[in-house]
Amino acid sequence: MNTGILFATLSFFCWGMFPLYFHAISEVPPMEILAHRMLWSLLFLAIVLTVRQQWGWLPKVLRQPRVLASFVASAILLSANWFVYIWAVNNGHIIDASLGYFINPLINVLLGQLVLKEQLRRGQWLAITVAAAGVVWLTWQAGQLPWIALILGITFGGYGLLRKTAALAALEGLSLETMLLFPAALIYVLWLTSHGSNTFLNTPADSTRWLLAAAGPITAIPLLLFAAGARRIPMAVLGLLQYLSPSMQALLGVWVFHEAFPQPRLIGFLIIWAALLLYVAEGLWQSKRAK
Repeated sequence: MNTGILFATLSFFCWGMFPLYFHAISEVPPMEILAHRMLWSLLFLAIVLTVRQQWGWLPKVLRQPRVLASFVASAILLSANWFVYIWAVNNGHIIDASLGYFINPLINVLLGQLVLKEQLRRGQWLAITVAAAGVVWLTWQAGQLPWIALILGITFGGYGLLRKTAALAALEGLSLETMLLFPAALIYVLWLTSHGSNTFLNTPADSTRWLLAAAGPITAIPLLLFAAGARRIPMAVLGLLQYLSPSMQALLGVWVFHEAFPQPRLIGFLIIWAALLLYVAEGLWQSKRAK
């Protein structure tokens, strides 16, 4: 349990810093960034699997259609989440993207109740209700359907559920997902190259090339941590830990990228942070009571 919380917290901290990375390569179109994330991630994961001599699982999985189908689904959800998030960051919607990851924990809790039949204590329900009120407030203040937030929340919620119930461990599961995405990414990059539009080859800045190549470990390490954490802790705990990432993203959007953050939006964020504090306090009280 404690190890799972540590892994999940580290993954959300890394994701909270992602706007800085994607802003540094904002000159690269979102679809091309997505393709490079797939290509370099597979290279990084292949090196890890080779060093650990951990390829024995692959032939077995290829003979299990149901396992392959579940990972096709998780790969599609993951790639959709990546693309929308990259587009949002590079088009000045960092705070809107952070709202998606505020919604996501509520989706995790709902999935945990409906699919995994997890039970919540009254204090946990109260914290989730307060957090939901904050999300509703933020949505209402936006004055329109927050499609960026909804897509990000739903796709990552579904991905978290599939990874929690997956037949493979964190490293093997992410490697299989990346293998399934690799052909489409390679074809797209080759098409860009044939049309002289491959930024990796054409950019005069070596820093951009290095940053694109770094997409492998930058993408894979947080996902490995997340998958390892998701398998060890309940969906409800995983859901509330995820508030760390959007909180960091929202703060970066305001302080670093100077996006608008009026008082009504601040109120919504404060409500959600209060819910997180309530959940942590309830957990500490229950732990002390049990001892």
